[in-house]
Amino acid sequence: MEMRDRFIDRIYRAALEDERIVFLSCEYGAPGLDRFRADLPDQFINVGISEQNAVSVAAGLAKEGRRVVVYSIASFITLRCLEQVKLDLCAMGLPVTIAAVGPGWAYGVDGPTHHATEDLALMRAMAGMTIFSPGDGMTVELAADTALGSDGPVYCRLDRGDFPVLGKISAADKQNGFRLFGGPARICLVTTGSMVHQALEAARKVAGQGVELAVLDLFRIKPLETHALAEVLDGYDFLLTLEEHTINGGLGSAVAEVLIDYGLKAGLRKMAIADERLYAYGSRDRLRNNAGIDGPAVVDAVLEAAGKRRSAA
Repeated sequence: MEMRDRFIDRIYRAALEDERIVFLSCEYGAPGLDRFRADLPDQFINVGISEQNAVSVAAGLAKEGRRVVVYSIASFITLRCLEQVKLDLCAMGLPVTIAAVGPGWAYGVDGPTHHATEDLALMRAMAGMTIFSPGDGMTVELAADTALGSDGPVYCRLDRGDFPVLGKISAADKQNGFRLFGGPARICLVTTGSMVHQALEAARKVAGQGVELAVLDLFRIKPLETHALAEVLDGYDFLLTLEEHTINGGLGSAVAEVLIDYGLKAGLRKMAIADERLYAYGSRDRLRNNAGIDGPAVVDAVLEAAGKRRSAA
């Protein structure tokens, strides 16, 4: 099941038991929505291609006691209606969940209008906003359950496609908003969303060259459990952050803030999309390669941090 459909399915199952839950779609379809629309017509509203209006409608419904989920493409539901998110949701502290599909270059072939490469920075700046960036089915379901129980606005960054489940989430992981893969190591790669799969693949490859790499999946970007995160990061000599997002204000910036606030001594390299105009169209793999955040680039960065050159193989 695709990540967005797993999220929708979780909301659907909860809505069967709770008539307060209302799902708003901005004219976008998904297999999971067909069942929601058919089985719960009084809890489903298609507002059309009007993201700004959708957020305001969601705010009104939330004021009347509904638990509202707004579904749209990530670039549109953030950039087009940032003022509505700020004033109608965050300023009012309303329990509305934004289910944003297609982060980063998930819609790469559709060009810059569909690239959601600034959304984390925008949503991090919104007071009271909770941000989830799940990378597999377990974290998607956690995000959905948490969103439905939240007293304030939530932004869920849902990638396209089906990704392998990476394992169970412990009670501590749920509390901290991150989970750690790998044993003792000098280097830790901090990542989020679908990039965690690329990070784990890089860890397998560098292990073949004698380099141990820990991978930290930061699936809740905000609020950060900064103390717990600092305790974990303090055990490494060098950190890399990896994200399909602009280098400004995203995951790397959040990690850098923790390093500064807690006086940690680890080195840091941020791997992200450069601060430059991008008008390219193409596959996600091509765009990642051009930006230097694809698998081979990650392997090279880890080996450089470890003081090793990549082998000819």
